[in-house]
Amino acid sequence: MKLITSTLLVLVGSLSAKLSAQNQFIGQIMFVPYNFAPQGWHDCDGSLLQISQNTALFSLLGTTYGGNGMTNFALPNAQGRVIIDDGQGAGLSDYYIGQTGGTESVTLSIAEMPTHTHQLMGTAEVANQNKPNAAYPAKTKTLDKEYSTSTLAADEVIMKSTAVSAVGGNQAHENRMPSLALKCIIAMQGVFPARP
Repeated sequence: MKLITSTLLVLVGSLSAKLSAQNQFIGQIMFVPYNFAPQGWHDCDGSLLQISQNTALFSLLGTTYGGNGMTNFALPNAQGRVIIDDGQGAGLSDYYIGQTGGTESVTLSIAEMPTHTHQLMGTAEVANQNKPNAAYPAKTKTLDKEYSTSTLAADEVIMKSTAVSAVGGNQAHENRMPSLALKCIIAMQGVFPARP
């Protein structure tokens, strides 16, 4: 009885594997929650494949994702990417199959930064200079005038570089949306998709 049950389980398992390998379309992409591509599938990792060994898949993908189109072609590379549909929705950019874009991190230029303010620094120490050149605004002993409303460029001088605080570290910031990592795989075998 054990031998019959074991043989039956092996046959069912083999039949199930054969059926599942034929239920998907060649080139179909899906996500799985485990860390390997099952038999008949391959990671969507941009691998270069030989055309001679994958003619059906090449006839569907061509060199859309890379390769020289004579001896090899590339699979889609979904690593670090969000997959989006091709075409153009209302008010959206047009996307074509195989197009890539975006970046994982961004360093903003001054033109891209929102309007913001910096603190003007001074000192509570008693003033020891007659001119503001390379100096801080400081406390005076007498009530003389320390400020001017002149708008003449010739009257302007550069104060001490640390009089205005520096903001930011010129570092890139994270630019990815919240995400969940799953294994992205592509079917190497299955039914050749027919147009409707």
